[in-house]
Amino acid sequence: MVRVPTKIRRLLSEEGLVSPERWDEVASLEDPLEALFDAGDLEESALVEVVARTAQVAPIDLAQVAPDGDVFDLLDHELCHRLQILPLTRNGDLLTIVAADPFDVLLFDDLRRRTGCQVRAVYAPGPRVLASLKDLHDDGSAKVQEMMDQVGEDSGLQAEPDEPEAEDIETTMAEGDDSPAVKLINVLLLKALREKASDIHIEPGDRQVKIRFRIDGRLREGIPPVSRGLLPAISSRLKILASLDIAERHAPQDGKFQIRYEGRGIDFRLSVLPVVGGEKSVIRILDVGSLALNLDGMGWEPQSLAHVREAISQPYGMMLVTGPTGSGKSTTLYSCVQAVSTSDVNVTTVEDPVEYRMEGINQVPVNPKRGITFAGALRSILRQDPDIVLVGEVRDKETADIAVKAALTGHLVLSTLHTNDAASTITRLVDMGVDPFMVSSSLLLICAQRLGRRLCKACRVPVEDPPREGLLSVGFLPEDFDDLQLFAANAKGCGRCNGGYRGRFPVLETMPMTSRMRRLVVEGRTAEEVKRLALQDGLLSLRRVGILNAIRGVTSVEEVLRITLED
Repeated sequence: MVRVPTKIRRLLSEEGLVSPERWDEVASLEDPLEALFDAGDLEESALVEVVARTAQVAPIDLAQVAPDGDVFDLLDHELCHRLQILPLTRNGDLLTIVAADPFDVLLFDDLRRRTGCQVRAVYAPGPRVLASLKDLHDDGSAKVQEMMDQVGEDSGLQAEPDEPEAEDIETTMAEGDDSPAVKLINVLLLKALREKASDIHIEPGDRQVKIRFRIDGRLREGIPPVSRGLLPAISSRLKILASLDIAERHAPQDGKFQIRYEGRGIDFRLSVLPVVGGEKSVIRILDVGSLALNLDGMGWEPQSLAHVREAISQPYGMMLVTGPTGSGKSTTLYSCVQAVSTSDVNVTTVEDPVEYRMEGINQVPVNPKRGITFAGALRSILRQDPDIVLVGEVRDKETADIAVKAALTGHLVLSTLHTNDAASTITRLVDMGVDPFMVSSSLLLICAQRLGRRLCKACRVPVEDPPREGLLSVGFLPEDFDDLQLFAANAKGCGRCNGGYRGRFPVLETMPMTSRMRRLVVEGRTAEEVKRLALQDGLLSLRRVGILNAIRGVTSVEEVLRITLED
């Protein structure tokens, strides 16, 4: 966890940059400062300016400066991580140290004794110091290259996948702690966690195995390709971790496992799929420590936040969150559950699978092999005296019928559905076979969500003279052009980002069910008519929410057009 010095926290509160309440919200996160940066609640430049001015030290940008090689090993690496310091340069007996806490005079006295040098402090935020330390100590590339060197054309691991004798040899190799596959998987998981990847894709090719990470919603190379001879061993090692059948090579399998990283448990979901050339493995990384489950910290528009709070405060009814896989639907629902979960409320969920464990919540995992389906589990849950029910996904008519009836009989039901926007959700439920009157009576709020990439504030590029007509054609309004300053991604990026983007933000469209809208649903009107009415009632569409974020400099117009459709 990235520690924030008490003096800096108090200083930012006194300067009015971060309220004490907001500090409390992010205090339990892995990296509180990074969470504030990503949410737009704190500008990194403002933090640096206030701390450097108050401590009377020089600020430094670690993305632009690298430490001298002869001073990097002056201090123990573990000590540097613990104290959030980085030796930078040495000029005679004057040692320059980058410190995340420039107010700690006892620390600098101790460093003088350890190094025998006079110490001069410069300042950089803790997340930047730790990121530089990780990059300098070991980025995993040397270990990966070592693995690749061990698995060459003549390594003996180039057995054909269809060769019967090869399976037992490869499985035995994967089970050994010193095997190349075990080492490679360890390096792979560590590098993915450090780069904050959400998924790892291991894909067989004709000669090599391609390994890619999904970072900020986009796939890119994780490590250099490895020899195809390692693929069976990699698959077997992953199956062992996830307690799957290592002898089964011709059927899809799903499993999960957990590892400890930086003092917390990280869950991994593994999906193995037979494809031409072998087995493709995809690992979903579920890091609950990186989640901000406070509604106020989600980054939604004030109107959308008000709609969500109004819906979850109702005693009964149904709220649906729609969007494609990986659009943040589960995080939104978990945030809602966290907001309403109190000691006097019984909250029960049915999920496939349970992505994040939540204290005080009864969570039921779907297991079709044991007869636990969404519909079956939901029937049992309704006999458990629940107040609030979270259904992971409405997939079929049976589940939809039970969920709607539960919403009409005194339960608050939260669930997800796969549709393109809020208005088409109604059509989808009716097409499933739910009576339109039941749909209109049960629904409280429909949300549609996407995740967009945030521009890196360290290297984003101002857009000079944006084309007015072009912007109007994609959804900008005439009033948006007052003092308009748009930004674009720096294609080259910098040391802190991936191609000009760093992190993601939610784009949330919320459509409350008004009396006029319920009438349209009962009359069987189309999704287009429902959306037209919603826009007249002040709906902030996905496109409009994206544009508002582009105007604020959170993202680029290109990213808004990528993730949203024209209204």
